[in-house]
Amino acid sequence: MKQRKSIYILTATILIMTLGLAFKVNAQDELQMDTGVNPGEWILIPAGEFYKGQHNHEAEVDYDYEIMATHVTNAQYAGYLNKALDSGFVKMIGDTIKGYYPGDEFDGYKHEFKIEEGYWTHMVLDEKGIHIKFDGTKFWAQKGFEDHPVIMVSWFGAKSYADFYGWRLPTELEWEKAARGSDTRAYPWGNNFDESYANYYKSFDPFEEAYGIMRGTTPVGFYNGKTYSGFKTSDNRSPYGLYDMAGNVWQWVGDDKPFVHYRYMRGGSLATYSQHLRIWGENSAGPDYYGLDVGFRCARDVQDENKKK
Repeated sequence: MKQRKSIYILTATILIMTLGLAFKVNAQDELQMDTGVNPGEWILIPAGEFYKGQHNHEAEVDYDYEIMATHVTNAQYAGYLNKALDSGFVKMIGDTIKGYYPGDEFDGYKHEFKIEEGYWTHMVLDEKGIHIKFDGTKFWAQKGFEDHPVIMVSWFGAKSYADFYGWRLPTELEWEKAARGSDTRAYPWGNNFDESYANYYKSFDPFEEAYGIMRGTTPVGFYNGKTYSGFKTSDNRSPYGLYDMAGNVWQWVGDDKPFVHYRYMRGGSLATYSQHLRIWGENSAGPDYYGLDVGFRCARDVQDENKKK
């Protein structure tokens, strides 16, 4: 049933993508808005118990860790691609970026597909809506979208980014603890919800108005309590200080669960309704899937300078 629900969400997303691309995609002047949020910031999450899921099951992460304050941006991903291509960590085949993956253990479950060892797609550069550009020698982020979350990146592409820097994709437990803190809130910022808190389907923010529903990613940290062009936002940070743990784009997590080949995403997106922004909401797809509303953030072990004395 969970897989079927995930398929429904993905199907709805594809329909919204089709509709959204018909609106306002020819805007000539990119919106430039400085959120004042640093996409390079990492947040320390302390070990401890928390409540997981809609029914508040007791759970625990028994170690400290760090997680990005925001999604990975287009500028960050383009910078990574330049280094990764130069070093041979990824390769270009036509317009497709591919990288090596050792394969998954195959459990033989009836709905499970084999994920074989080999080179898997990270990103396809000629897809509509992508904001990473390449001139044959260098990658860069499209003007006006440098600080927007990178999209159209597969789970393989997200994991490769994390691996390159010695980081990881957060587990579902790490992600949910960072989003929720230690209470039973429904959203990262609390229990109240309105359109000022997150970028979701028909949130009517300036980017949705300019570019349409599926092109309307917002800069990371846009929902921080500031007012932009008459659009007032509320601060959507989680108890630990993470932005956009609900809305903007789905976030790949790192779990490779037994008996299934697909991977999970958390947080909802600009293409989902508000109910999918609740902390326990999830989606899933094959690890080679990519979409206009799918991105990621990374986690890592606590760095030496941040370790408790």
